[in-house]
Amino acid sequence: MKVLALVGSRRKEGNTATLVRKVMDSLPSRGWEKELMFLGDHGINGCDGCDGCYDTNECVIDDGMSEIYAKVDEADALVLGSPTYFYNVSSDMKAFIDRMYCRVVFHKDDRSVWTTSRETRGAGYAVTVSVCEQEDVRDMGFTADTMRMTLEVLGFRVVHEVKALHLFSPGEARGSDAALGDATKAGIRLQRSLELNTGLRRKNV
Repeated sequence: MKVLALVGSRRKEGNTATLVRKVMDSLPSRGWEKELMFLGDHGINGCDGCDGCYDTNECVIDDGMSEIYAKVDEADALVLGSPTYFYNVSSDMKAFIDRMYCRVVFHKDDRSVWTTSRETRGAGYAVTVSVCEQEDVRDMGFTADTMRMTLEVLGFRVVHEVKALHLFSPGEARGSDAALGDATKAGIRLQRSLELNTGLRRKNV
């Protein structure tokens, strides 16, 4: 199994990174390929809206996303994590999301009909991790929804959403039993989903 975690925070030891690592640590260490990347390290430019990807489903922008595309395409599961900035995902996460547009395939006569390259290869699974300073989940705004809806469009079913509240100071999540417990639960649910899918595929061979 290949699980790719993408962190939309630039704080390497921050709360988002802490909880994403907890999800990944909850997955098996043997026989599973796990990788964590910080989106801010890869110089991702915003989508130009040029539609240059229409015929090839490959983005024409040559930057750090090139490496990430290959890893997303190969992954059996994704873990996306972002802090909440003004009621939504961080700019690094938003840039990644916008650039994934090239993986959506539209019917030439009706753009309301679409699929993705992921759907043609079989089910993918995902977990999202959203972090917010405030205590009311409403102050998280669209952070969790933005990641979940994007993943679903791309062909990844979200099996758990971690919504960690009242975390601001870097590393504060390490002292939150509730947040750490939820991240552990997310990792376990992701593992079980992937193993269940693998078992069903073997039965149908």
